[in-house]
Amino acid sequence: MRFEGTADYVATEDLRVAVNAAITLERPLLVKGEPGTGKTVLAREIAGALDLPLYEWHVKSTTKAAQGLYEYDAVSRLRDSQLGDERVHDIANYIKRGRLWEAFTAERRPVLLIDEIDKADIEFPNDLLQELDRMEFYVYETGQTITARQRPVVIITSNNEKELPDAFLRRCFFHYIKFPDADTMREIVDVHFPDLKKRLLNEALSIFYDIREVTGLKKKPSTSELLDWIKLLVAEDIAPELLRERDPKKLIPPLHGALLKNEQDVHLFERLAFMSRREGR
Repeated sequence: MRFEGTADYVATEDLRVAVNAAITLERPLLVKGEPGTGKTVLAREIAGALDLPLYEWHVKSTTKAAQGLYEYDAVSRLRDSQLGDERVHDIANYIKRGRLWEAFTAERRPVLLIDEIDKADIEFPNDLLQELDRMEFYVYETGQTITARQRPVVIITSNNEKELPDAFLRRCFFHYIKFPDADTMREIVDVHFPDLKKRLLNEALSIFYDIREVTGLKKKPSTSELLDWIKLLVAEDIAPELLRERDPKKLIPPLHGALLKNEQDVHLFERLAFMSRREGR
């Protein structure tokens, strides 16, 4: 079982090595990197490439670790008891399986995505230590022990919003997805826009990387935002010559709303354009 990338996902050599190392070690793969570098999509592509079922658990700030195991709906059971429902005699009717439970009981070895684990409370990773290490957990309401039929391929993503506990990190294989260089980005764009004119691609990439290098930028545009921008350039039939212009009055690129996502960065470019015009007098 080896991951070699897919036709729709450009996986660098170091990323392929990390995925296959985690599969061999049977440890969770902890993936970090800038937003928009394909961390979440990676799990889907692994599942597709290896023909494995995929279970996705998207973590929010209010998510508790226990929700990934199961939830006991005591309120529904109380209501049913008041209504005389026969289901109330079997507590299992009120146990809702979480994503870990579903992955553990899958008939085939699955891929389990725990997405953006750093959004949750700081204790969230620690609360999953034993379950991810031993691949089993206990259901107190029914007295069951749920053990994984086959150890899932676990992909955990983080945007580095908060530090993860050392005990959790020890149990993971770690990989940081570097932001793609220009050559890798060309491959990525080619996957999505195979018929894109070379001149338009060259100019778009030049502007994109120039923007990312601007000092003081609050949010650098990501890969997904570049793809959105190119899609708009193609839809609006923007000529490469228009992108190539270096007129100080047009320092902000056309359709910049796909790349610049807050007013501070737009104002930064407006100030740079103003300063450039003054120096050009």
